[in-house]
Amino acid sequence: MRRLALPLALLLACGGLASPAQAVTAKRTSECQGDWLPATPTSTEVMNGELSFVNLAPVKVGKDVDWRTNPHRNRSWAMVFHSLRWMGRLVADYETGGEKRYLDRATEIAQDWVKDNPRGGRGTSPYAWAEHPIALRAPALVCLSKHVDAKWLKDTLAEHGKVLADDRLYEWGHNHGIDQDIALLGVGCRLGRQDWQAHATKRLTRTVKMDVDAQGALQEQAPRYAVYVHDRLAVAMENMKACGRKVPSDISERWESLKGFVAHSTQPNGRMVPIGDGGADHEPTGFPAPDPKVKIYKSGYVYGRTAWNKPESAFYSIRFGPGTKFHGHEDHLGVTYYAQGRDLLVDTGFHSYESSSYRYWTMSPEAHNVPTVVGAAFRKRTATKLSRSSLGKDQQRYKLTDKAYGVSRTRSVLVNHGDDVMAVLDGTVKGKKVRNLWRFDPSLKVLSNGGGKVVVGDGKYRASLVQLAMPACEPVSGQKIVRGQSKPYQGWVSPSYMSKEAASVVVSPARSSLLTVVVPGTDAPKVSCSGGKVTVQTSGGTVTFKAAIF
Repeated sequence: MRRLALPLALLLACGGLASPAQAVTAKRTSECQGDWLPATPTSTEVMNGELSFVNLAPVKVGKDVDWRTNPHRNRSWAMVFHSLRWMGRLVADYETGGEKRYLDRATEIAQDWVKDNPRGGRGTSPYAWAEHPIALRAPALVCLSKHVDAKWLKDTLAEHGKVLADDRLYEWGHNHGIDQDIALLGVGCRLGRQDWQAHATKRLTRTVKMDVDAQGALQEQAPRYAVYVHDRLAVAMENMKACGRKVPSDISERWESLKGFVAHSTQPNGRMVPIGDGGADHEPTGFPAPDPKVKIYKSGYVYGRTAWNKPESAFYSIRFGPGTKFHGHEDHLGVTYYAQGRDLLVDTGFHSYESSSYRYWTMSPEAHNVPTVVGAAFRKRTATKLSRSSLGKDQQRYKLTDKAYGVSRTRSVLVNHGDDVMAVLDGTVKGKKVRNLWRFDPSLKVLSNGGGKVVVGDGKYRASLVQLAMPACEPVSGQKIVRGQSKPYQGWVSPSYMSKEAASVVVSPARSSLLTVVVPGTDAPKVSCSGGKVTVQTSGGTVTFKAAIF
């Protein structure tokens, strides 16, 4: 089955089948009163046959729905369309308002979908029985079954349960698998299938341990999905209790541990750092700050900050770990840097799941703040090792290495707090050269470029990037600035879904060893070397560190 990716939250619990004697009354049920997401069309819109999903323009579907329609040619739109969440909205509003025409229309929509989309049928939409739409549609059908007692509805619930219980169609260690188990538990509870309830619970326990490690880090390589997984596990645990089942401690403990990961992944401005398939506009709430200001997650994340709950504090992220999978990008050795209340070095972020050249570029090394090895071919899904780290109160250091280009590629990172400075030393084996990329926030325009120093600014604000060839500590000139280029793609960020905005990218000259120093808050930093040490004069003071960083 095809994997269709889009984070969705459906809060639907379990219950017993309605009998014919139960008239269609506006009685609220836990199966229908839940989180249908703000993106879900309103009942008025659905009744008018007008559907708007994933922030795309509304689509008229009419009374007799064409289930093969996909006017935007958008995978995520089609997935939501076949999830039938929008049908469930009618039932939920019928319960709260008592308008029977809502329930009647919901019944028509669901029955029409069942009639037109037999599993394996020639005219069936390819999205109809893809694994994620099934998982999200089943709870909506369970909701409808609380008010409609019909053979076709019981039969399709049973078929959904059969498909959901098939491990060959299951997404192990993934948020889709979590949704599949929530759906199977709901159908099993609704139809009184103890075997499905037990299977969903056992399978979910295993998949949660695969998806969330012992430190609480999500393994899908996009931190924003940790919020979705946290929300969905809360639904799963609530549904287990409603169905009379005990919540396994492995699930509740991993769910609790996700909170710290989300908090560490959130910048001082309240937005999650856009790593992997994570949008730059995602602002989680309800995740309290843990004690440490610096955290290394063995699965491939370094997060550091100067303080919690202060927008003006500094923050950085560094990527390493296992090769790319699920929602990950080829961003190993990549860094982001936030200081003095603003984004400085940023990631390209997430655009969409559409099969486009831009989407594939956003996943490539060239879309991240990384070193590349000149003249060597990149090897996808290569693991990166964090080989050394030193965590001081005011200064942290890290060394990372891999063979993503077939030869050793190293990056050492130093972050100084108080007087904010980030220093990055890139290198490779003898006879090879590295070139690195530095992507500034779109608000920062390049004001000058010369003598190995690039100055960016926004209004009165200034920041500088200085590059030196090491170990000679000589200024390196010849930086190229790229902004909004399309052939090939470079100089873009995606601040939100299906959007892109031009951003200045500094492309360095090629050297065997290259030191990059980023100094926030000034256009006139002084960088010098002496006795194996580098001294940086910032606007607020002096910062000194080893030229080799380690």
